Amino acid sequence: MKINFSYDLLIIGGGISASVFASKHLQNNIKKKIALIEVGRGLGGRSSTRISKRFKGWKLNHGAPNFNICNSKGNLLLKNYIDELLENKFIKVDDSELIFLCDENKLESVKKSEFISGNSYLSSFSMSELSQKIIDLNNFNGRVDLFFETLIVDLKFNNNEWTLTSMNGDIFKSKYLICSTNLLSHKRSLKILNIDKIPLRKAIPINEDKKIDLLLNFLDKQLFIPRLTFLIYTNENYSYKDFYSRKYRYFYLKKSLENKYKFERIIFQLQENNKLGIVVHTKNIDFINSYVNSKNEDLFKQKIFKNFNTLFEGNPSVNKLNANEEISIMKWRASQPTGCAVPLSLQFSRKYQIGFCGDWFEGEGFGRIEGSILSALLLEEKFKTQSNNFLSI
Repeated sequence: MKINFSYDLLIIGGGISASVFASKHLQNNIKKKIALIEVGRGLGGRSSTRISKRFKGWKLNHGAPNFNICNSKGNLLLKNYIDELLENKFIKVDDSELIFLCDENKLESVKKSEFISGNSYLSSFSMSELSQKIIDLNNFNGRVDLFFETLIVDLKFNNNEWTLTSMNGDIFKSKYLICSTNLLSHKRSLKILNIDKIPLRKAIPINEDKKIDLLLNFLDKQLFIPRLTFLIYTNENYSYKDFYSRKYRYFYLKKSLENKYKFERIIFQLQENNKLGIVVHTKNIDFINSYVNSKNEDLFKQKIFKNFNTLFEGNPSVNKLNANEEISIMKWRASQPTGCAVPLSLQFSRKYQIGFCGDWFEGEGFGRIEGSILSALLLEEKFKTQSNNFLSI
């Protein structure tokens, strides 16, 4: 049965950017009613947590298990917000061991990489729970409704009102719209949604709004890094060779090793049940395509175990995996943006009552959580200051 919903504000996407925006917006608009619409099973976006239905008691952060903040320009909005998260004990400094695998026989503490810059922080909870805690901080009287496993396939803007239609036919209406995901604004949506026109362009024809035209032009040039993530649920006897008691242990592969073994990074995650979960990331296109085209998933999983065991053969910290370890494979819909970043000046269209935030905007946080948080904070500031009428009545 199709259902019609009406809200003061709609947010598409459930990543950390959407969570930060929703929380900050509610702080200034305590009577507003918000719907946050997410295609996945929970909050977090690329910083999500897989709580397995099959394997009880496991919580694996399968995207970004932590986040790093550079803020080299000393943005006070960002600094104050990180301080707020620290004061509320939502996050803490990440002092986990970082190892850079240079070759089969050499280990080196990592100093710099695309994943390690500035100050690194760890959620005091799982990454998905962090997003929920951020929303709950200002969600008095349950002003935010969360819709999961809900894919928006059509957008319309008529008579100063947005109408969104989900794949199952539900209708969401609101005067204002926030897109924290750029899926519905990018040409990759055509293949994913099996449609012939970008949903945002369908809602806003060309030459109707210069900002929207520019935003879509920038996004047309933006590329994405697809990834596969392998979630390994080790058996109760699996442990490190050495003594290590912290929650995480990160291994990063030098390019030559990444090309050889197909793995980008490997993150060990100590669970509440004291078992060790292992999350392996790959962005190797040939490896991803071999999985997509594979007719035998078990054979592909054996290849993952073989590469893992060969990579860590002789390693003083890591034991080999046995054939009876459980593994699940995730193919990401939310890929990391790269290349052309969207200018922050295009975040907000007053004419169409729409705002945008996420890690796909320009700045040193481009493609990272830092960019997601900062863009959400900046967008909320624009909502407050651009117009006394915008989202204030």
